[in-house]
Amino acid sequence: MSLTIDITGLPPERLLFTPSPLAELSAMLHVLAEPAHHPDLHGWAAATTAAIRPELADRLLEADFLWRSSRADFLVPGLPGASLADELDAVDRLDDETYAAASLVATCGSSRLSLRSRSPLADPAARERARDLALARGPRQAAFADRLLTDPPAVRARIRRLLEDCAEAFFADAWRQVLPGLAADARHKADLLARRGPAEALASISPAVAHHAEEAGPARIVVDKLQDNSTSAVGAGGVTFIPTAFGRPHLVVVYARGWRPVLQYPVAEPGLPEPVSLALVQQRLEALAHPVRLRLARTMARGAHTTGELAEAWQLTAPEVSRHLAVLRKAGLLSTSRRGRYLLHRLDLTTSGRLGADLLEAVLR
Repeated sequence: MSLTIDITGLPPERLLFTPSPLAELSAMLHVLAEPAHHPDLHGWAAATTAAIRPELADRLLEADFLWRSSRADFLVPGLPGASLADELDAVDRLDDETYAAASLVATCGSSRLSLRSRSPLADPAARERARDLALARGPRQAAFADRLLTDPPAVRARIRRLLEDCAEAFFADAWRQVLPGLAADARHKADLLARRGPAEALASISPAVAHHAEEAGPARIVVDKLQDNSTSAVGAGGVTFIPTAFGRPHLVVVYARGWRPVLQYPVAEPGLPEPVSLALVQQRLEALAHPVRLRLARTMARGAHTTGELAEAWQLTAPEVSRHLAVLRKAGLLSTSRRGRYLLHRLDLTTSGRLGADLLEAVLR
């Protein structure tokens, strides 16, 4: 499963790396709504939640479907501004149909709404579809959908005030702290793009992001996501990559028709392991799923063993053991050292111990 962004013929300078205050605020709001997704930010989430006034907390709960399971498109801007106010001004310039479509797709939790071609503000069938999907998500989503469909300007003004109040309550201080690191990461990625090309720049974002290009053929960005879909950046003027300090493990991609494709990616954090791809996690799980390899892994977890020792312990032939060890080694689960003329094999306990966390990060990405 993947999302493909066509960048055929797009010059490298159209790949923009830059921070965005609005995108970072929406990432923080997602952390507050889904702290279980972000175990490394539990302390920040708990402290911030405790400090928020009850009235603001109630308003956040009312609107959290705009950022809880998916992000409303306008919260991740394609052309970030210099300040949160600038970006909110740009959101205000969207027409009601565009704003409603972006909000209701997030509210209804489904891209099947197809609101780009049929406005729920004007088309009765699209309006009814939006209400049905919102109701299936819960009464708060249904109430929001009804208010937005009935009075878009009032809802838009209410959401802007909410975001401005969040800036005053907690975002402004946090943004000042993280902005230097985000700007430095964006500069590093842009420099890597200029010196080494898009393949290395994109690979540095995440193992889930890759650059595929054929000689004299199409070029595309492929992102490992829980969907099979495609879009093009050629007619949209390029692709924007936004670093975030509050996004791990998510890769947020905005790619709806009529929007410049945007990818918000978590910056590397000192002390945290590098993320691994879902394909590698799956390879490791499959390697350990075989009953013989699991026995060998349990034996090697207790200490280093030679191939002959493992064969004798489990009444296998040396070639059989070697084949199983090769699978574990290819999955990165095995370390090997030499002692004289003997090779000693040991289960990599650090990698094995990370497998559960790696799986969670990969499926949440």
